[in-house]
Amino acid sequence: MTELQLQSKPADRSEQPARTIRIFGRDLPMPRSRLARVLIGVGLVILGIFGFLPILGFWMIPLGLLVLSYEFATVRRARRRLQVWWEKRRRRGAAR
Repeated sequence: MTELQLQSKPADRSEQPARTIRIFGRDLPMPRSRLARVLIGVGLVILGIFGFLPILGFWMIPLGLLVLSYEFATVRRARRRLQVWWEKRRRRGAAR
C-alpha cells in the first residue's frame, strides 16, 4: 500500500481508541494527548522548513501536515482533496 491513511484502532471501552497513522503499509502509533499530536505536527512542519540543513528535511512538512490533519478539519479537507486528485491522476496514467 503506497497511500497515506489515518486509522483508529478500538481498544477497551474504558479508554480512548489507540490512534495510528498508516504510511506505506506501516502503522505508526500517535500519542493519545491532543496537545502532543498538535505539537508534533507543528514541530515537524516548522523544522521541515529548514530542510536544506543537515538531518532536517523537506519530508517533515508533509508528515507534519498528516499529523495535523488528524486534529484540524481544514488540514484534513486539504489532505483528502490531494489524496483524491492523486488517485484520479494515478488511475488515468494506468489506463493509458
